[in-house]
Amino acid sequence: MISFEYAPLVLQFRHPFGISRWTRTETTSVIVRVIHDGIEGIGEGSPNPRYGERYDSAAAFLRQVDLSGFISPADIEGIMAYVDALAPGEWSAKAALDSALHDWWAKSLGIPLYKAWGIAAQNHLVTSFTIGIDTTEVMVEKTREAAPYGILKVKVGTDRDHETIAAIRSMTDKPIRVDANEGWKTKEEALDRIEWLASEGVEFVEQPMPAAQLAEMPWLKARSPLPLIADENCGRLHDVDALQDAFHGINIKIDKSGGLLEGRKMALRARELGLSVMIGCMSSSSVAISAAAHLALLADYADLDGHLLVGNDPYEGILVQDGRLVLPDWPGLGVQLRA
Repeated sequence: MISFEYAPLVLQFRHPFGISRWTRTETTSVIVRVIHDGIEGIGEGSPNPRYGERYDSAAAFLRQVDLSGFISPADIEGIMAYVDALAPGEWSAKAALDSALHDWWAKSLGIPLYKAWGIAAQNHLVTSFTIGIDTTEVMVEKTREAAPYGILKVKVGTDRDHETIAAIRSMTDKPIRVDANEGWKTKEEALDRIEWLASEGVEFVEQPMPAAQLAEMPWLKARSPLPLIADENCGRLHDVDALQDAFHGINIKIDKSGGLLEGRKMALRARELGLSVMIGCMSSSSVAISAAAHLALLADYADLDGHLLVGNDPYEGILVQDGRLVLPDWPGLGVQLRA
């Protein structure tokens, strides 16, 4: 019999973390454990209010899940088809269960998940380190603290964008990636900001405009001097084809896709369409970040620093060495409780 349980995990940010929509000091993840044949698989999801999710709604959804009709957690396709059909949305809760199933499956084989997928070796992508929106002085201080990391991801989307980027650029020549989180409300405003960002040596821009304005994105893509990466516009596999003319690449987050199973399909489809692939994250512990790091072995870019932004991560797993992602050679996702 397959049993599973879930519980909240409250994570405290090292600094107040701000994007164009909000600023928070803590976040609550949902931790799922799947137990079968003496093996425990663990997964994590980070409910996001942008998608109508809270821990309470994730827990309410998980209370509906009954795995008694399945023989083994290795039936990931079958279980997730059943879970997806239970109710719409609640992608982070689904992602937590999906990751726990993948962890169990690879542990049952005694190998890391990426090897269970048939990936021979790690690519050790360099992850960006996120500088959340704050006062310019605090963002400069965060930049100093990010000295060990080779790429910065700066949150923008306010009337202080020029001031912020100019201040950060004045103190570092590191590559900068920018995430507007839907913060620019017209295509003309977005183009003006992007043209200036190009002069500041920015590498690419994530989600410049609101997701609801997708129809205007081909205009912006045709004129943008920088690559544009879809974030809020990119949730699941069915979104990917529609983004081909609007963006240069997609940001896959397992908390939006509903898990690794769907995220892997998205990465492979993006490749077929000639779109670049970035693997991103919510603010999470090492459980979710390690899960996403296996998926990042199929990607061009990684933004997997969510565990570095919190100060009370109870797990250890993915390592960041000289800015590069290194998965420990442990079975499953490669995570365990800290000693």
